[in-house]
Amino acid sequence: MTDTINKKVISIFNKSKIAPESPESDMVKYFKGFNYVRFDKDLNGRPFNEEHLVEYSEKCEYIIRVMREKSTHVALYNYKVPHDKLIEFISKFANNELNGKIIEIDKYIAETLA
Repeated sequence: MTDTINKKVISIFNKSKIAPESPESDMVKYFKGFNYVRFDKDLNGRPFNEEHLVEYSEKCEYIIRVMREKSTHVALYNYKVPHDKLIEFISKFANNELNGKIIEIDKYIAETLA
């Protein structure tokens, strides 16, 4: 999504943490061990368009940084993961097919890079 939506979501989580009785805290919900914020419309008040969201998701790729301890030092592995393989990649850590500690997941769209 846009950086504006990301900033709004982060702001809602931060405000709800600082002021649990704030209107923002009413937007934060909890399900299966995780907090979330749901939007039914975009920031312009229009309903989301499923086709546009799918097209956007298909353009996304992720760099996933994983810290691993080597025999005498720590190394940082940077994996390039396409959007349709993200869940598969993360599940490999849960199944111990891959090991290490995920440090960061950075999303980018390849066509927007210079």
